[in-house]
Amino acid sequence: MPTVDGRLARGERARTATLDVAVALATESGLDGLSFSQLAERAGVSKSGLFAHWSTKEELQLAAVAHASQRFTEVVVRPALRAPRGIRRLWALQESRLADMASGALPGGCFFTNAQFEFTVRPGSVRDALSAALADWHTLLERLITEAVELGELPAGVHPPRLAFELNALGTAAVYESRLLRAEEIYTYARTAALDRLRALALVPYLEALT
Repeated sequence: MPTVDGRLARGERARTATLDVAVALATESGLDGLSFSQLAERAGVSKSGLFAHWSTKEELQLAAVAHASQRFTEVVVRPALRAPRGIRRLWALQESRLADMASGALPGGCFFTNAQFEFTVRPGSVRDALSAALADWHTLLERLITEAVELGELPAGVHPPRLAFELNALGTAAVYESRLLRAEEIYTYARTAALDRLRALALVPYLEALT
């Protein structure tokens, strides 16, 4: 049993490492452009080894979407949720997302923004998974906005879905403009615009000291 468990653990580590490469590669070549040959070469594994995990390209794409969701939760969401409830947590989430995009951890800035553009008019299970991820992101933003309203840190008249759309739109624009224009400048614009928008609405001074 220890030998079997060791093999399973090694297999899972190899699968996770390969999906790390797949997510990064998809932001360069597109999720639809993600091929077994390209992934095997970049990950330094055999093509037959990849087929042991995913028998079709669609299975690989869906696994990449799920892995990207897990990464986003670990890298962006969980650190932000450690901030105090209310507008500070909402801002922490927006800043965490923009910081991850600008970090260069993923060559294309954001797996989801790139893939969602790519699959907008391609019906099927991959598009459904990407649509669900976007809906989950909006739901999280709306929940944090609602919490800030309930705490009296945002006005009662704030419309959570609309403000969530605005904040997401700034990040989305930053992804594609940063690949065509001066990236550092674009991410600064996106951060400043989001901060100014929340400051204009805030009923508390928590964001005033931020630059």
